[in-house]
Order: sequence, then C-alpha cells, then structure tokens
Amino acid sequence: MFEIEEIKRRRKKLGITQKKLADLVGVSQPLIARIESGDIDPKLSLIKKIYDVLEELEGKKIDAASIMHYPVKTATPDTTLKEVIEIIMEDDISQMPVVESDKIVGSITENSIVKIIISRGIEGAEQIKVKECMEEPFPTVLPNEKLEVISKMLLNNPALLVVESGKILGIITKYDVMKSLK
Repeated sequence: MFEIEEIKRRRKKLGITQKKLADLVGVSQPLIARIESGDIDPKLSLIKKIYDVLEELEGKKIDAASIMHYPVKTATPDTTLKEVIEIIMEDDISQMPVVESDKIVGSITENSIVKIIISRGIEGAEQIKVKECMEEPFPTVLPNEKLEVISKMLLNNPALLVVESGKILGIITKYDVMKSLK
C-alpha cells in the first residue's frame, strides 16, 4: 500500500526538491507541498505516479536492458591484436567478448593487451591472435537484472554481458552504471 508520509522522506533521501519531484510527476510544486503536509487527500492514481517516479530515481526500475550498450563489438579467437586495438580505439571501448560460432569463449581487455605487449614487445604483439591472450568470458546477466546486482558484479569484473536465449544483447561496464545515475 502507498503511504503518503513516505513521499517526503524518500524525496529528501534522494536529495531532490519538491519542485523537481513536481516536474518529474507533471504537477505543480504547491500540490506536492500540500500532499506532503497532509492538507489534501490526493487521488490514488497521483500517489501511484509519485511512487513510480521515486522508485525510478532510487534505481529500483533500472535494469540491465535500460543501461546496456549495444551493439556489442566482438572478436574471434583468430582476430589479431592489431585488429582488436583498432576496434578498441575507433569505438572508444576498453574490452570485448570473444565469440566463436555464436558461443562466448573468452574476453579481451586493455589489460590483457598491455600484458602481452609487456611480455612480447610491441613488434611481436601486433600479429598475436586473441586466442593466445584472451581471458575468461565476462559474466552474464539477464536483461531484467537489477542495478544493485549489476553494480556488485562489476566490482570484480571489467564488464558484464546481457544475454538472453544464448544471444548477446548488450554489454555493461562501470561507465554505463555511472551514466545511469546522472
């Protein structure tokens, strides 16, 4: 059930003004003030709309599908590091899944590329195949996975793949999570 007293508490916790909440809901600031003070008994539909806006701001409605980046650039095990570096630089990304026959088999990141350059030198690294230096595949999540779970998973992983029925729908990085909060 909806508690009118909760509106002010949740709004203040989010650090937004009555004016900002009113703009997001599509009503006037004085109406929000009157609702919060208990001066009026608003329609249930209005309270529901306010709650929906608050939930969205709190991140409860942010899911993987809403923040993922797509289409996803991929490499194959036989792609050269030179080709991967060109894609990374051209598309301003820092990692890619490695896919073979529509199956996720690994990942290639800026870190793995730098490690191979350190160990083999810049001249020798260009023609190295991804299969020689790829890392474990990125973890996968479903499109409806919540922001809280995604954020926790990204603490220990450079990226997550959004996958449904074996098909890569998108990729999520820490940058995508931060972008969703602005």
